[in-house]
Amino acid sequence: MRVHIATDHAGLDLSRYLVEELVAAGYDLVDHGPAEYDALDDYPAFCISAARAVREDREAGLDSLGIVLGGSGNGEQIAANKVRGIRAALAWNLDTARLARQHNDAQVAAVGGRQHPREEALEIVKAFLAEPFSGEERHARRIGQVAEYEATGTVAGRLEELRPREFPAAREA
Repeated sequence: MRVHIATDHAGLDLSRYLVEELVAAGYDLVDHGPAEYDALDDYPAFCISAARAVREDREAGLDSLGIVLGGSGNGEQIAANKVRGIRAALAWNLDTARLARQHNDAQVAAVGGRQHPREEALEIVKAFLAEPFSGEERHARRIGQVAEYEATGTVAGRLEELRPREFPAAREA
C-alpha cells in the first residue's frame, strides 16, 4: 500500500518517525513535506498535495491512503477535505481510526501531533491503514449522499424533506 503523508512544523518530528516506522512495516511512503522545520509554514498546501495524490492513485486503481499531521489535526483535516472526492477524518484514538475506514471509507486520516505520544500516534495510524471499508449498504448509501451533495449541492429527496425545528429563547415576563 502506498501512503501519502504531509504535515506542518507542529507534526514534523512525528511525520519523520511515522515515515521510518511505516517503511519498516512494508508501506510505500510518499512525503509531501515540508522537508525542513519552519515555524511559519502553512499546512494547507502540504495536506492538499497529499490528498490529491491519494485521489489520483485511487483513480488509477492503486491501493493508497493518506495521513495528514499538525498540532491538532483539525486544520489539516479541513484542508484535505477540500479535495473533491476525498473523505478525511480526524483520528484521535484507535476506534475513531478504525471507524473512519469501516463506516466512512475515509481515504485520509488526520492526527494531532501535539495530542499523542509518538508510539500512540503510530498505533492510531496503523489501525487506520489496516482497517478495510465494511461495504455495508447503509454506509455506502451515506457516503453516496455526501458525494452527491459535493457534486450537485443537494441530496435528492433528502434536504427538502428536512424541516428544522426552532426553539426560541425563554423571555422574562
